Amino acid sequence: MALIDLPLLMKDHVRGKRSPVTCALKCGNQCALGPCNHSDNPSFRDIVSSAISRRAMLGGTTAAIAIGVAGTQGALAAPQGAAPALGTAPALAPGGTPLDFTAIESVASDVDEFTVPEGFEWHPVIRWGDPLFSDAPAFDWDAQSAEAQKRQFGYNNDYTEIQEIPGSDGLRAVMFVNHEYTNENIMFPAGTSEEDMIEIGMAAHGLTVVELERESRKAPYTYVIDGELNRRITFDDDFEMTGAAAGSELLVTQDDPTGTLVKGTLNNCAGGLTPWGTLLTGEENFHQYFVTPGSESDQRYGIGTEATQRGWETRYPRFDTRLEGYQNEANRFGWIVEVDPWDPTSTPKKHSALGRFKHEGANVRVAEDGRVVAYSGDDEVFDYLYKFVSRDTYVEGDRAHNMTLLSEGDLYVAAFTATSPEEIDGSGDLPADGAFDGGGSWIPLVQDGESQVEDMSVEEVLVFTRLAADKVGATKMDRPEDVEPSPTTGLVYVALTKNSGRGTDAPADEMNPRSNNRDGHVIEMDELGDPTSPEFAWKILLLCGDPEQIDTTYFSGFPRDQVSPISCPDNLAFDSVGNLWISTDGQPGSIGKNDGLFRVTLEGESRGRVEQFLAVPRDAETCGPVIRDQDRTAFVAVQHPGENGEYGAHTSFFPDFDGTGPKPAVVQVLPTVQEPEHPFTDMGPGDEHYESVLWAFENGIAKGWTEADGTATFRPLQPVNRDAMAAFLYRLAGSPEVDLPRSEPFTDVRKGQAHYTEIIWAFQQGITTGWSDRTFRPTQPIARDAMAAFVYRYAGSPDVPRPTERPFKDVPESSQYAAEIAWLQEEGITKGWWDGTYRPLSPMNRDATAAFLHRLEEEQGIAFMSQAD
Repeated sequence: MALIDLPLLMKDHVRGKRSPVTCALKCGNQCALGPCNHSDNPSFRDIVSSAISRRAMLGGTTAAIAIGVAGTQGALAAPQGAAPALGTAPALAPGGTPLDFTAIESVASDVDEFTVPEGFEWHPVIRWGDPLFSDAPAFDWDAQSAEAQKRQFGYNNDYTEIQEIPGSDGLRAVMFVNHEYTNENIMFPAGTSEEDMIEIGMAAHGLTVVELERESRKAPYTYVIDGELNRRITFDDDFEMTGAAAGSELLVTQDDPTGTLVKGTLNNCAGGLTPWGTLLTGEENFHQYFVTPGSESDQRYGIGTEATQRGWETRYPRFDTRLEGYQNEANRFGWIVEVDPWDPTSTPKKHSALGRFKHEGANVRVAEDGRVVAYSGDDEVFDYLYKFVSRDTYVEGDRAHNMTLLSEGDLYVAAFTATSPEEIDGSGDLPADGAFDGGGSWIPLVQDGESQVEDMSVEEVLVFTRLAADKVGATKMDRPEDVEPSPTTGLVYVALTKNSGRGTDAPADEMNPRSNNRDGHVIEMDELGDPTSPEFAWKILLLCGDPEQIDTTYFSGFPRDQVSPISCPDNLAFDSVGNLWISTDGQPGSIGKNDGLFRVTLEGESRGRVEQFLAVPRDAETCGPVIRDQDRTAFVAVQHPGENGEYGAHTSFFPDFDGTGPKPAVVQVLPTVQEPEHPFTDMGPGDEHYESVLWAFENGIAKGWTEADGTATFRPLQPVNRDAMAAFLYRLAGSPEVDLPRSEPFTDVRKGQAHYTEIIWAFQQGITTGWSDRTFRPTQPIARDAMAAFVYRYAGSPDVPRPTERPFKDVPESSQYAAEIAWLQEEGITKGWWDGTYRPLSPMNRDATAAFLHRLEEEQGIAFMSQAD
């Protein structure tokens, strides 16, 4: 499994200037091998005569289709020539979104930083190797194993979705993430065996479901170890095939004679959230995992005849389809997968009705007649755009029924027509009518349960969908990736990432108007108000690129000198008011800038304005954008940071920047909390213990809470739990380094839980011994007598005589902690209550704890272990 030499092997074989390592591992060098689509499908100028059927109503010409339909839809009707005057400063928050920011400058591709706008900060939510369960070990670069990886967050997170848990007031959520591929070059130390690399690499693929929690809507999320919904889905798990191809002879293997159950999922890319709360994820570049005989269908899907780079076929025969019994194994990948994140026992489904190709993802909406519509791009140069329309209709509240809707329905592929085909020469210059636009139709592949493709059965159409689309004359596109319908206008947006072969392997056309299309573009489609319509109008929204580097950029008429440079659009999302957000994949190789997340205004005078919100670190790709603008926050999955490095010679150290190596991670960006002069609304000058609380807060010993309205509270009368007491003392000692144990001292304390390090430190220093049953009881409030013992031991257990009389009237001299309480009294750390009591069994409140520690450190000068013998 010789991955270290990949950059050398690929240096002369990269098209479009993408990272050679990314090319090799993400898509198996597909571009270097040339396009898989060798069909002689007609170009736009050859199929103008196939104008959609409404042309007579709309004026009798294809041009009238686009222009007439555009006049009924505000977004498509924006003027092309009448852009805002140069120097105009449009509103920073288009559409009234609360997520206002000042766009960042582009970041050079050699910068290893996560960059956000002024006034914002970023937090990793979860990273590769983080344990999802308390029985999983903490990640260790030098002690990786397949079994550990199956219980840890996987590698190269891509599609991400976050749903709030009902009844949690927005403080708890469930997150779904898929894991596209692995980079063994930077994952494993030298000397790791080929067997371990294969087994761990396989385990790092798959899917993750994990619970999140936060203190308020203005606080960052953290993930929950042992969350009830937590789940890792790997090659150990079954996936159920649905639809007409399920049980087909084309899907039967010796391991699955029924052709209905597949082990695992491969190379998952983007996805989508269904109206019934399940997640869809697309199996994309599955071709690179198999060795095949090289049949026509194998070649059309880019599956080779040589040994694969990962070498999985050397350990698992199923990945060598030349072997008897496994001829159909590759046919079992390349599907849309549906996962129910709310049921950890559910079996994920692979939906054959949506066709088999290199799915970027799928996005679903409900049509007026109740049928659901799913859009999907086939992410390869010169491949196609697809649509699925369900047979049955959505039923509000009937989740079980709705989860069957993607099993049966009609499958279509797009064919486009153009208004100015004779003017397209590959330069990217606008036609005389001032727009790249036209119409088109959805050509049926399967309709009413019958094949619409000559000489192909329904099963063959669904399993060999690319070949079927070739036959019906679909339009070749420049890598159609994410396809997202706008929740506010209903218009559909298509990201076309790039295609350096345009103009060489196929001519430019109005839908793909630039030869050597290194920067990609975004299409806006209008289905005439009906998602089930067989007809559509389309218009190019953006021709991407850096206006300072090339002249053929286009931003729907918005001034080119007032946009953020953007290249290689990949994933799409929308905020609550309908602004489009774009994450990019490939900017380092196209415009020399780190990839990022961008907002695009779609309405009004600022239509086409692009603003960069963030930039990911060196070598990384921006994936899975989740926009929660009502909370002024956004999430991205940072994939393959430091992709071009080697183990021990890393090019990125994201997200921990601790010098060990890069880890793909999901990141949340949110406004920086500005601390007021008096930090807490529930305490202020004049309140008992306020000065001690302020001292503890300013020195990082005790923290407060951010409430739902954004204010901060200290909750002075709330009891202090035992784990928090350990944390207070640990911070008071200066947060020293802690050597974590190989075996846990307490049965109820595990790595990853709150204050784990602090509890271990307190145990190692003899500050706490726990209970005789080996529990620590971290969430139990600490009593005042036990707190006295903690503080006494923190000070070094000074040698003091046992009291001969009661230090307080409710503390007998013979009681368990009488000496410790007497010491606190003698040192002036505690004064007891007004009535002469200490109340040893009462819980210790937060404000009183701050007062005890303040007197200990500031007034008496007693430092950690300062009175030890």
